[in-house]
Amino acid sequence: MSPHASGQRGLPEHRPDPLPIDVVDNHVHLDITREGDEPFDVADAIKAARAVGVTRLVQVGCDLDGIRFTMEAIEAHDELVGGIALHPNEVPRLAAAGQLDTAYAEVERCATHERIRVIGETGLDYFRTGPEGVPVQQDGFRWHIDLAKRLGKALQIHDRDAHADVLRILEEEGAPEHTVLHCFSGDLAMARECAERGYYLSFAGTVTFKNARDLRDALTAIPLDRILVETDAPYLAPVPHRGATNASFLVPVTVRAMAAVLNLDVPTLCRAVSENSERVYGPWGSERVGQTA
Repeated sequence: MSPHASGQRGLPEHRPDPLPIDVVDNHVHLDITREGDEPFDVADAIKAARAVGVTRLVQVGCDLDGIRFTMEAIEAHDELVGGIALHPNEVPRLAAAGQLDTAYAEVERCATHERIRVIGETGLDYFRTGPEGVPVQQDGFRWHIDLAKRLGKALQIHDRDAHADVLRILEEEGAPEHTVLHCFSGDLAMARECAERGYYLSFAGTVTFKNARDLRDALTAIPLDRILVETDAPYLAPVPHRGATNASFLVPVTVRAMAAVLNLDVPTLCRAVSENSERVYGPWGSERVGQTA
């Protein structure tokens, strides 16, 4: 999850051309509305995404309200599977309020649901949490890693200003089989290390930003079978919509930009993203959530 963006509000009116092969939005927050925006109805969001070839979404709830929303959404919409965790900025807040153990218990109870495929987003965020919150954040990260491994779920990691500690703790704890760095923000060297460890890297609209050359370089270091794409909606809309509210129907903009960086044709990248997503999260399992591949 990213901080509230400034600038343009509201969903872009322009819809990109549909992708030739259906893909997955690896990370979306359908429960969050940016300040000043009208809520985007979940069914409408899914319909708009499907119209451009984004047929499956990973809905991520990262506080208790978001977790409860996610549990209801995955029951109501076959296009969704869920990810749940306590965001690294939530963990110190709950600890200070004496509510962390109760919150952990709710996460663990909900995480056993068959359509909860992800423990995340968990990780470290040193941008918003000061030094006093670092120890409990790190303990929370370790707790979520352990939960993912015990339940056989994928792990999605939030990493902000904490690259070295994220990699260190994953090595110390032992990463789950399917470990995803969501909205990857590292450099070329970090991408290479993640690739050597077999992690998946998920790229958001940030890869299209003019000043994101390091991120585009990092993309080129990742094997094709470890690349995912996401929105982190409602945040991080890709260029030319930067500053607007993001939504899953904008995934094709990011996919086409990534294909250009990788010097790949768009169908090849789409097919890889789709296959990688189902390898990490399993099948969505609905007759009406089919692929056009």
